[in-house]
Amino acid sequence: MKARIHPDTRLVVFRDRTADVAFLTRSTADSSRTVEWEDGFTYPVIDVEVSSASHPFYTGRSRVLDSAGRVERFERRYGRSAAARG
Repeated sequence: MKARIHPDTRLVVFRDRTADVAFLTRSTADSSRTVEWEDGFTYPVIDVEVSSASHPFYTGRSRVLDSAGRVERFERRYGRSAAARG
């Protein structure tokens, strides 16, 4: 690696508020807010809305999207009638 071209990394806690889970990892991100971790040290904390603990792809829990009405709304908007669908 070339010297002085890479950003400094530090230990940071990423906290997923949705799943109430926190991860301690190295990151270039920084925050003025801190939290005391399980090891007794204080680290910067960054709150995230989605992580591997709460994302449906990783958890296996799918979210139901409202797909009913989308086709009808598209057809109303662009003028395709029931007779044209055949």
